[in-house]
Amino acid sequence: MIGKFESNKDLIQELTSSGARHVGNIANIIAGTVAEVTREIGEWITDAIEMNEAAAAARQDAQADRAPDPDHVAAPEDAPATPGATPTAPPYVDAEVVDTETNERP
Repeated sequence: MIGKFESNKDLIQELTSSGARHVGNIANIIAGTVAEVTREIGEWITDAIEMNEAAAAARQDAQADRAPDPDHVAAPEDAPATPGATPTAPPYVDAEVVDTETNERP
């Protein structure tokens, strides 16, 4: 027969072992969650950086579109008609582009 001391020792041993396993499992869950949260935050910051870079590139493109072309030679029709007058914007054509390659009929 097993004595009271040995029985208590076995109980403490099992409880300690079981507790250690549960604490280890909980630690793994927490570590995995922290890793996932860190990854999500990192991806969110990366998205913000990419959006900021895209906005900067768009601003540079807009400035480049507004900058005068140094190779452009003003034609007589581009010059103001009277001194001090500002040139008018060139006319534009409002047109719809139709793809003739498609076989779809409206």
